[in-house]
Amino acid sequence: MEVLYEDNHVIIVNKAPGEIVQGDKTGDRTLADDVKAYIKEKYNKPGEVFLGTVHRLDRPVSGVVVFARTSKALTRLNEMFRRGDVNKTYHAIVPLISERAHSVQIPTVGEPLTLISERPNCTWPTQVGEFVTLTHFLTRDEKRNKAFAHNQEVRGAKRAVLDLKVLKNGERTRLVEVRLHTGRHHQIRCQLSTIGFPIRGDLKYGAPRSNPDGSICLHARHIAFVHPVSQQEIAVTAPYPTLSIWKNFE
Repeated sequence: MEVLYEDNHVIIVNKAPGEIVQGDKTGDRTLADDVKAYIKEKYNKPGEVFLGTVHRLDRPVSGVVVFARTSKALTRLNEMFRRGDVNKTYHAIVPLISERAHSVQIPTVGEPLTLISERPNCTWPTQVGEFVTLTHFLTRDEKRNKAFAHNQEVRGAKRAVLDLKVLKNGERTRLVEVRLHTGRHHQIRCQLSTIGFPIRGDLKYGAPRSNPDGSICLHARHIAFVHPVSQQEIAVTAPYPTLSIWKNFE
């Protein structure tokens, strides 16, 4: 665990792939447990340490996670996240060439994505700085813990929108930046897979092979918000994971 920012009300850490933010059925030690232990030792806190979980990242995902150290901060941060007052940026590594190029048309800026199964040679934005806005309607299979994307609204679906920008091109992979307009279950993983660009290592959403450490190449890179108590601007960037493929894009 790497602490990126801390004060009396907020602590922000860089989550490593494989860590879980909160407890689940595995019973594994959590990131929250580690943060509590860190606070207890550093500040010589007697008794139980208060720590509020504000948001989560999937277990194989890495990057910025915000915790509240006071109930006042927790209440205010929860409301800020609910209103969309927190700016989050994700980086992902995807294939250089779409695995579904025959069935996907990349839209122009602001247009919803459209699947065209008969149209070959459809292309992903290739130039650094190019971006598109993807719009889908996501449904969720609770038993399989998986989201599914639809081009049209269907029963039980939630609208999912994200902006996607090319940052760097490698020989076989590409680094992209994602900014969410909505926060849906597995949204980034599902939407990128749907257009033929599964995140590297993400077997659940169509990647051909896993990463050696079990991670997926999705990283919560940056977060910015107004401090819930001091009202100062907070901006934090999380270093990339240690997996060697990330070094190609540093």
